[in-house]
Amino acid sequence: MRNLIDFKVTGRFALFTDPLTKIGGEKCSYHIPTYEALKGIAKSVYWKPTFIWVIDKVRVMRRIRTQSKSMKPLVFSGGNSLAIYTYLADVEYQVQAHFEWNPYREDMSQDRIDGKHFQVAQRMVEKGGRQDIFFGTRECQGYVEPCTFGEGQGEYDKCGELAYGLMFHGFDYPDETGKNELHSRFWRPVMVDGVVTFPRPADFPCPEKTMVRKLVREMIPKPPKSLGLREEGLLNELD
Repeated sequence: MRNLIDFKVTGRFALFTDPLTKIGGEKCSYHIPTYEALKGIAKSVYWKPTFIWVIDKVRVMRRIRTQSKSMKPLVFSGGNSLAIYTYLADVEYQVQAHFEWNPYREDMSQDRIDGKHFQVAQRMVEKGGRQDIFFGTRECQGYVEPCTFGEGQGEYDKCGELAYGLMFHGFDYPDETGKNELHSRFWRPVMVDGVVTFPRPADFPCPEKTMVRKLVREMIPKPPKSLGLREEGLLNELD
């Protein structure tokens, strides 16, 4: 099945928020993008409930730099508070991802057509995506264009290994796992020559405690009812 795509994303700023910094209202970005953020970018490029995006790896092309800004976020009781947000500045990444059929959406089974979604995804990369691209948060606009993963010179080529501490990986949503529970995943990434290879969500947890899954809360999936290809007017063409 053809399901692998490469694309490049660039932007002036990025904010892949460390959950520990949200407590005081002052956000600080991780130094590398999270799996969930890159999955969100892939879904903004092209997505349907027929399949699930899986991020394979990301390559950091530009030097990791941070920039702090004074912000006035809204507070629940009304008004604004003062905070300092620490962003990544002048970012560029190469991303390699693939999609897999979602086995929990049987109503979309007739839409599992080999080649169809691959071709659409390729065209959407060339067009810059179907929806706006964000680097972790709304104020960090990103831009997508096609590339070949590994091409060009990156700032961290031949720099060896750079290990990070416990980082947020992503969420396990019930419509993708078949369980009525929301889980969060954490792991300890290692960047090798500028490339971070992500483990699959199915690999969590692991005995070595380098990958951890935590229950957040019970969640009942309520996806919109779908008629599959019939809603696109294509079902009769395939009969």
